[in-house]
Amino acid sequence: MFARASTISRRAVFGLGIGSAFASIGASSSLSGSTFAASTSQGAGGPVRRLASLTTPSAEDRRDYATFVRRFVALDGRVVDTYNGGVSHSEGQGWGLLMAVSFNDPATFDRIHGWTRRHLRRPTDSLHAWRFQPQAKTPVDDLNNATDGDLYIAGALARAGRVWRRPDLTAEAKQIGQDILRLLVRRVGQRIVLLPGAYGFDRDGGIIVNPSYYAFPMMHEVAQVAPSGVWSALEADGLRLIEDGRFGKWDLPPDWLRVDQRTGALSPAPYWPARFSYDAIRIPLHLAWCRTGSPGALAAFWRYWEGQHPFPPSWVDLQSGTIAPYPADPGTRSVAALALRTRAGSEAGAEGSSLPSIGEADHYYPSALIVLSRIAMQEFSTIT
Repeated sequence: MFARASTISRRAVFGLGIGSAFASIGASSSLSGSTFAASTSQGAGGPVRRLASLTTPSAEDRRDYATFVRRFVALDGRVVDTYNGGVSHSEGQGWGLLMAVSFNDPATFDRIHGWTRRHLRRPTDSLHAWRFQPQAKTPVDDLNNATDGDLYIAGALARAGRVWRRPDLTAEAKQIGQDILRLLVRRVGQRIVLLPGAYGFDRDGGIIVNPSYYAFPMMHEVAQVAPSGVWSALEADGLRLIEDGRFGKWDLPPDWLRVDQRTGALSPAPYWPARFSYDAIRIPLHLAWCRTGSPGALAAFWRYWEGQHPFPPSWVDLQSGTIAPYPADPGTRSVAALALRTRAGSEAGAEGSSLPSIGEADHYYPSALIVLSRIAMQEFSTIT
């Protein structure tokens, strides 16, 4: 059973209207982020990074990718969230683009890219509206962006521009990257944080962040085409945010996190359950993918997954310690298997942790996590 809590956790700040309610506060205060990015992006570029090169996917990887395209990518290039009434998100469009370039499928890439530009591109900058509702009178009724979606879109464009020698894609990735730095980066006390969207995340003396939006592999890609010292600062502080913002018996990060603007103190964000759940599962995906951070950055995740018997649960409440009464979906299990394989001292240390097949997943989100985990298993980017 796939019990995704999207109406409560994933995208909840948008879906419950909280983003709109915060808009009058967030729109003005986000200017400080713009000022910070502008002041620091004029210097030398970020650190040199050795990026992943395209590998030769296995037959199983190719089958899962083909199945994802067949099940979730419409003929016009829209990536369909089958669990949430057939809507689409900038996140899904970015994932589809990354999958297409990683599997050397330019035709599918161009379909997804064209639809994304036509329907989600915002009129005043290079970012993308977070949601498209095909049955609504106004399919895009909220022009706020979702930063994870923009990072994946820009990262996929940067990778495609490099691999396929497409300067048009490189230029577009650069524009998006520059707007991410200009509109979505904020200094909060001693931290540089990544806002989940351009507005709506500043309230009652705190900034709301989503640690899973720190898509480090995509930051590495975008930094190559939109060089700035901000990227390395954002990555370093993002890793510290994930390390410091852990709670409960298992010492895990929550889906949504509050940063106190005065003290810098971290706490699970109000308005969401204090859970390691459907959003936060992408944190170990990103950490394992690029092997960034301290050697023990994944240790808490290893302990959590290995300590749950007979099955890893779908979520854990970080305040009460309560775990979900049903098992994790195949997407979560796929990320767990990927993370366990990175255990220090043994690439084969989790030899039994094979990734689930997309055939085991019912819907878009776990299916996407499976394909992304397969890509991550094959190619790793590292800071050099």
